[in-house]
Amino acid sequence: MLIYLWVNDEVNMNKFHAKDTQLYQVMEHQQYADDIMTTTSTPGLLAETLKADFPEIEYAATTTWVSGYTLSVDDNHFKAKGYHVGEDYFNIFSYPLIHGDASQVLKDKNNIVISESLAIKLFKSADQAVGKPLEYQRSKTYTVSGVYEDMPSNSSIQAEFVLSFESYKEDNSWVTNWGSNGPSTFVILQKGSDTQFVSDKIINVVLEKNEQSNVKLFLQKYSNRYLHGRYENGQQSGGRIEYVQLFSIIAVFILLIACINFMNLSTARASRRAKEVGIKKAVGAHQGSLISQFLTESIITSIAASLFSLLVVNLFLSQFNEITGKEIALQFDWSLVSIYAGITLFTGVFAGSYPAFYLSAFNPAKVLKGVVRGSIGEIWARKGLVIFQFTLSVVLIVAVIVVYQQIEFVQNKNLDFFCENLIRFEFNGRAEENLETFTKEIRQIPGVVNASSIGHNLIGRNNNTSGLQWEGKHPDDRILFENFRVDYQLLETVGIEMAEGRTFSEEYGTDSTKIIFNEAAIKVMGLENPIGQQITLWEEYKYEIIGVAEDFNFQSLHDEVNPAFFVLSKTNTWNMMTRLAAGKEKETIERLQTFYSDYNPGFTLDYKFIDEQYELQYAAEQRVATLSKYFAGVAILISCLGLFGLATFTAQRRLKEIGVRKALGSSATSIVYLLTSEFTKLVGISILIALPISYLMGSQWLTKFAYRIDLNIWFFVGAGLAALVIAWLTVSTQAIRAANSNPADCLKDE
Repeated sequence: MLIYLWVNDEVNMNKFHAKDTQLYQVMEHQQYADDIMTTTSTPGLLAETLKADFPEIEYAATTTWVSGYTLSVDDNHFKAKGYHVGEDYFNIFSYPLIHGDASQVLKDKNNIVISESLAIKLFKSADQAVGKPLEYQRSKTYTVSGVYEDMPSNSSIQAEFVLSFESYKEDNSWVTNWGSNGPSTFVILQKGSDTQFVSDKIINVVLEKNEQSNVKLFLQKYSNRYLHGRYENGQQSGGRIEYVQLFSIIAVFILLIACINFMNLSTARASRRAKEVGIKKAVGAHQGSLISQFLTESIITSIAASLFSLLVVNLFLSQFNEITGKEIALQFDWSLVSIYAGITLFTGVFAGSYPAFYLSAFNPAKVLKGVVRGSIGEIWARKGLVIFQFTLSVVLIVAVIVVYQQIEFVQNKNLDFFCENLIRFEFNGRAEENLETFTKEIRQIPGVVNASSIGHNLIGRNNNTSGLQWEGKHPDDRILFENFRVDYQLLETVGIEMAEGRTFSEEYGTDSTKIIFNEAAIKVMGLENPIGQQITLWEEYKYEIIGVAEDFNFQSLHDEVNPAFFVLSKTNTWNMMTRLAAGKEKETIERLQTFYSDYNPGFTLDYKFIDEQYELQYAAEQRVATLSKYFAGVAILISCLGLFGLATFTAQRRLKEIGVRKALGSSATSIVYLLTSEFTKLVGISILIALPISYLMGSQWLTKFAYRIDLNIWFFVGAGLAALVIAWLTVSTQAIRAANSNPADCLKDE
């Protein structure tokens, strides 16, 4: 049930929009020398061009990226998340307006539309907010033109306010350049439009506007983007859908293991019900009526389990939401009730079918004479089901080990720069206007080791270009470089080491015309003795190479280190990287916050530790690891319950044999060995089947990481031994109890 609620939430993400079937995101395939990079970043003028030139497009809107900004009402200052959007935004996305008209609220570039909760925070109520002035970043004033309902939890976008994209264009002229990317573009297609036809029709729009472009456009259904977000070399290659599929399979396996227990125990206990079947058949009961009886019993058991499970789900749902990072609620709508009823009925019928047909097929004459013997087929079927159970359990144990080892590896791997005690914060207002003074004063704060600014957050690909030329470059080659705009001492602050040459230094005075590459860039450029060589950026800027930095992972370990360069550009930096003295982080941050508030009245210091930001790249894998641990535990527990039941029943059936053996001098140890050896063989076979399957699955999952662990033999040996020990502990309790029984009691008649 818990897995179903999680899967249901995932597959319904972003599907609440009224025009979901017509809502698409415009994406780009960018062709480079040896790869196609797929991105959601598009030119800023794309939306208005598509709407004007293509009649199949009803609405189109550009959006920037959600970030935190300071909003002020009188002397009250609040930090809120928002972004700039196109005029058609509320015609495209279903965020209902409490006040305002969807087609009008963003007509004026000086308008701002806020969420209901933000309106209450700023103006006490949504009704009082409309028409009121609101100061943005202590620099511009906007008028509240509308209030929308808070974005639902199943929206991947979470913003508390939106501003007009026209306002953004005023301050950022680069978005009007067809050679620049950054914003996202969303469209609503006219009803009845052929998606592929429109996608093919817009494919070369950017190329038509910019002859140097390497971009091909295409459409992806917006609500599919959340689950199908990964592309490799221009081809859709999965995403979160893989985890949805994985956990769905695990849910089926867990239910299947439980059903196997029911089948095994029902058929093992067949002799207990043999006389009941014989008498009913003797007085005229048909096999069909007996099948119905046993299936009904199974379904009733399933219903009882389902009702009990609802109590357990309700009890643990808040903890489950903590683990998954979701806000799932147990709401009994028709969809949930019908799905749950279907699962319950299927489980009851599936689990009860084999026992029902097996029990109802007994010969009444034989069972009434007490002649009931299990067939070879039945015994092997039971053994096969036990093997299947433990095979799944071992596979899950190996999966948990591999996932945990890989997550630990990527979190602890040397990033090639020292990210511990390194924080990042965006600076605004007076700090932005007097950056040099601001940086120097931060360096004077006790506990600050060093500080410098950068136009990048050091995590992921945020700013890149293929506009580099150098001697020996093939004219048709397009190579994408990450572009780091930095101030003096940035490399020293974050701990990036130099492979050769030097870093930027104020001692030289002319470093604004210098450039530093990483090792991956020098390799892909094919430069030998790079120091002193000249390169050209965007056919306009000439730079001299003064250094080569050692490679460092600015992306996740899913990807190899990409080519990158650093240029000195103070005016294009907005992140302050600050190195804190070890052991003095708390008091130093308090001093920084006090200094920032005094230096920049109205603004608050919102900092992030770089190592924590880096780990967030693996949030999905971390949650998978945690969930897998619990799911594996449940599967193993259910398997052991079945094994415990079979061991108990086997011990009871062999009581007389045990009594005879003890009377003839067998030791308790030999009796324990007798009762555990059969189950040990079954678990051993399970391990032999599971290990190659586990190896293949582990290898496949690890291919998603450019940097990954080796599959150590001890992962598999450990999983096998764990399964074996668990099985021994489960079975041995009953075996020891039987071995210590009194032989006189064992040999008594029933």
